Amino acid sequence: MRVVVSGGAGFIGSHLCRRLLADGHAVLAVDNLVTGRRDNVADLAMHPDFHLLEHDIVQPFDVDGPVDLVLHLASPASPSDFLRIPLEILEVGSTGTRRMLDLAHRKGARFLITSTSEVYGDPLVHPQPETYFGNVDPTGPRSCYDEAKRFGEALTMAYRRMHDVDTVIVRIFNTYGPCMRPDDGRVLSTFIHQALTGQALTVHGDGSQTRSYCFVDDQVEGLLAAARSGGAGPYNVGSTEEYTVREVAELVIEVTGSVSPIVTMPLPAERSGDPQRRQPDLTRTAAECGWQPRVPLAAGLAVMVDAARRELHGA
Repeated sequence: MRVVVSGGAGFIGSHLCRRLLADGHAVLAVDNLVTGRRDNVADLAMHPDFHLLEHDIVQPFDVDGPVDLVLHLASPASPSDFLRIPLEILEVGSTGTRRMLDLAHRKGARFLITSTSEVYGDPLVHPQPETYFGNVDPTGPRSCYDEAKRFGEALTMAYRRMHDVDTVIVRIFNTYGPCMRPDDGRVLSTFIHQALTGQALTVHGDGSQTRSYCFVDDQVEGLLAAARSGGAGPYNVGSTEEYTVREVAELVIEVTGSVSPIVTMPLPAERSGDPQRRQPDLTRTAAECGWQPRVPLAAGLAVMVDAARRELHGA
């Protein structure tokens, strides 16, 4: 196939491009490099079936030749981005999503949008099935991301109903692994950077809030399984292993061999409204896509820590 990947130089996008190429597909990655990094795809630069187009998908663009699959991953997704570039996040979730849907429509391609577990907000149902409509704050500091993704889902379904575009929605839960930005404000990348540089691990709040962390290789498999499924979704893709933030901090110290202490701090402004619990119900995804995560957190962390050490020493 020929595949277009928006956000292809980002964290998950770069891993997805690498997997698609390994499977024999041609890949056009589109990224404006606001949060993506050329280093993430540097090893792909000489691959004959890979091309990186530096472009903001909010602006008009087209692709020559046939396209079989459009994978729309473009969006800043870190808490540190929510206060820094909220308007850009809203724009890529709305106008950018429409540009990618228009491309899929013109080319007769299947279209996959990566939505997020944030559409469930601070959930009142646990674990969260795709039938749950969520408990979202539309005006808080996280709303630029939450509402952009919710609008993107609505836009995707409108194109499916009005233009018969072959679409699928995937709701990604917390993902981790190599190529995450060390300064992106997400829990695992922050803890690992702190542990490797001898800083205290900062737990915001009392550390009892939970997350379910999916290793990026599992996440890529889940996205491709949803793309192959023929279904419309939405499909939850994430891990069902639920950890408190404090448990994660302790595990990072164990994996890194660090002697850093763990300290608690008040929630910063960008984390106001953080959900207290987050865990996917994977019943629909397992039944319709045949996918389940495989990599336990400790094993995935070991890989991520090794990559972070190499990047830190290289820097």
